[in-house]
Amino acid sequence: MAKARKETETSAAATELTLVDAVGLAMARAMQEDETVILLGEDIGVDGGVFRATDGLIARFGADRVRDTPLSEAIIGGLPVGLAAMGFRPVAEIQFMGFIYPVIDQIVNHAARLRTRTRGRLTCPMVLRAPYGGGIHAPEHHSESMEAMFAHIPGLRVVIPSSPARAYGLLLAAIRDPDPVIFLEPKRIYRATREAVADNGGALPLDRCFTVLKGADVTLVSWGAMLKETLDAAEVLAGDGVDAEVIDVATLKPLDMDTILASISKTGRCVIVHEAPLTGGFGAEIAARLAGEGLMHLVAPVERVAGWDTVMPLLRLEGRYMPSPERIVAAARRVLEYA
Repeated sequence: MAKARKETETSAAATELTLVDAVGLAMARAMQEDETVILLGEDIGVDGGVFRATDGLIARFGADRVRDTPLSEAIIGGLPVGLAAMGFRPVAEIQFMGFIYPVIDQIVNHAARLRTRTRGRLTCPMVLRAPYGGGIHAPEHHSESMEAMFAHIPGLRVVIPSSPARAYGLLLAAIRDPDPVIFLEPKRIYRATREAVADNGGALPLDRCFTVLKGADVTLVSWGAMLKETLDAAEVLAGDGVDAEVIDVATLKPLDMDTILASISKTGRCVIVHEAPLTGGFGAEIAARLAGEGLMHLVAPVERVAGWDTVMPLLRLEGRYMPSPERIVAAARRVLEYA
């Protein structure tokens, strides 16, 4: 296969897409531009994936580049490492984040270490995609939010989109990155909304947060599907005259603290929102960094609104587990009580 990226038309009309459609569109664009981009995963070929993210791609690019794998996450995690070392840019799919644990050995011991182990002679330009999070009333092992686990591993990028446009731009950037990227897709919002996305091959920058709402009274920090509840909470607060700034972290690792600290320097107050369990969640890392780097700006303790320290409860109790706008508003009001 030719390794050079092909020249493609960069102007395109925007189309209203769901997040999962934007993921598929980004993979198709990357495969069109670069013949070294190949897809791997269970049922991603003829069936188009469990959420249909790869629907139609095998017909367009062929079975050599859209490969169904055996029912083995260890294989799905290991094959891309070897392919990446040999000059390919593999994009592997894990059907649900709850199935991702057999991949850890390959990711920790090989993908994340390949650059340092070979002193830069080899890199590992692979992307590991996985739908993650709750909210769709799935059975056990289908609703995990373990992003902090991957963020703890040196050598990895961890990226989480919050909208169709972010999914398209960030996935293209992840595929083009020379090092391994864990790309977690919040399945609760796979088809929740539509957004205009232009298939122009434009990537969004990795390693930076996005300020999606400007404000001066309190900073609300979130990512993935929780951004919706966070924005809903900001709207409620606005009705009370509170001017909330909302930040979408987008790339958890490496973390763009500059954007968060710039916001805290204005507001002096921070609420961090994530779906993952509270203890050891990535919100704790942000709070610790604020204590170490932004303490002089804070006028109130940092609040975290998160999932509970339990396995996602099945079906009827799932809504009780997920952070709600009401919980976020209550946390914001607590930090606003400090003079």
